[in-house]
Amino acid sequence: MKLVTIVGSERLSAGDVSAARDAAASAGMDAGAASWTEAEAVAEFSGAGPAAAVRDAVEVAVPHADVIVQAAAERRRRLFIADMDSTMITVECIDELADYAGLKAEISAVTEAAMRGEIDFIGALEGRVALLAQLPVAAIDDCLRDRVRLSPGAQTLVRTLRRHGVYTLLVSGGFTRFTGPVAEMIGFDEARANVLETYGDVLTGKVVPPIVDANAKREALTGAAHERGIALAETIAIGDGANDLLMVETAGLGVAYHAKPKLADAADMRIRRGDLTVLLHALGIPRADWISA
Repeated sequence: MKLVTIVGSERLSAGDVSAARDAAASAGMDAGAASWTEAEAVAEFSGAGPAAAVRDAVEVAVPHADVIVQAAAERRRRLFIADMDSTMITVECIDELADYAGLKAEISAVTEAAMRGEIDFIGALEGRVALLAQLPVAAIDDCLRDRVRLSPGAQTLVRTLRRHGVYTLLVSGGFTRFTGPVAEMIGFDEARANVLETYGDVLTGKVVPPIVDANAKREALTGAAHERGIALAETIAIGDGANDLLMVETAGLGVAYHAKPKLADAADMRIRRGDLTVLLHALGIPRADWISA
């Protein structure tokens, strides 16, 4: 039995919900009666049918909503693993750091290609970091203070998940000097990322191996689940780019957040309209139980 959750980015009407049920039926679901879990904002119905086809059809029918289709019996999750850049925060840290070296345009173009899966991630990371050689380490603190902003709903999502017994892990192809402070601000249990090599008070232009890439992110997911006796069906992974693809495909619920096409096509759930709290609706956690930032 599949559960369909529709989260409106603007007011949902009874007509929207009816259109969603019709679309689900056209995609092969025997859709049951709908109910409101939050008036004019979130509605749900269930039935047997192909999850991806139903999601795609309902997204077209209700374009101002985010749509989640999942096995009703697997709605409860115990492990949440998230990308950082352009997911839990609004920027790509390496691009913003590059601005302090006068290289933002050049490095941003490489970042975009890497996130779209058009070039090798490790080679792209090493090449971009090499361009930052001799940049003062103090620029990182400046970048954190002046450029890094949390994505809407990030603190509410993670703190609410932890309150409900979910282990939370931030894993990034970025750098520990950013993930540590960001994880603390948001409220993650743990953070993993790459280490920038320094010499004195400047960057050397090198990353200390091993590099956190797509394989490492997937291993972080499977390793954390194994260590805690958590089935993969009870895990969530969220990201925005190709470097998140393997962990999103491996998780019980793989989520694409305002994502590049390659990841959006592979994910179980796509947040296209709303903020990170859409995921709390997907998990059936009522707004009254959310922990506000």
